[in-house]
Amino acid sequence: MMNIGELSALSHVSVRTLRHYDKLGLLKPTQVTEAGYRQYDETALQRLHTILLFRELEFPLADVARIIDAPDFDPVDALDRQITLLTMRREHINNLILMAKGMKLKGLKNMDFSAFDARKLDDYAAQAKAAWGKTDAWKDYESRGNTREQNKASGDALMALFADFGKRRDIDPACDEAQAMVKQLQDFITANFYTCTTPVLRSLADIYDGGGDFTRNIDKAGGQGTAAFIAKAIRLFCERSK
Repeated sequence: MMNIGELSALSHVSVRTLRHYDKLGLLKPTQVTEAGYRQYDETALQRLHTILLFRELEFPLADVARIIDAPDFDPVDALDRQITLLTMRREHINNLILMAKGMKLKGLKNMDFSAFDARKLDDYAAQAKAAWGKTDAWKDYESRGNTREQNKASGDALMALFADFGKRRDIDPACDEAQAMVKQLQDFITANFYTCTTPVLRSLADIYDGGGDFTRNIDKAGGQGTAAFIAKAIRLFCERSK
């Protein structure tokens, strides 16, 4: 756990900016002490890292919040797309540098406008943005118009459900009890977030045990191995639902 000053020093993000992110709901502190000091854990640090990568790609803060708070946000997929965008941006900047050096050698009248062509980069960025937050699940979630307080309450209830899974993570994921809990999870997501069809539920299994924030948060709620247990139970459930 670190305070806001330590987080600022580590991340090179000003305290003022971190407070702004808190105000926007983009990066809330893990806890606030009785004295009013903000404290951040490793999960918050990882979220900040994701935010900063999106900001380097010049995404507006509103878009960043929408993307990473989407129910089906996949941090691994996001990182892959960010790497591609950053690589394309580097190539674009290299072309601009070469153009400028060429003008310096050949004279200012030897103008080449091809280096300004960023259509490929813009097209990929548009595709990436479409992939982030434009799925049917997200549209369903967005159309419900839940308040931040409602989302917070639903999120807390979801973590409590993961904790219940954790209490049973040593049982056979194929047994009736485990499968009934998967059905409970599916119904909960449909009631509180978006319509959780069998294909959507199956995709959640890959996210839950993908080793990212979801895995860590689920294991934090239910104990080590909970995310893997839930994912296995979900896959068995979906297989039976075919």
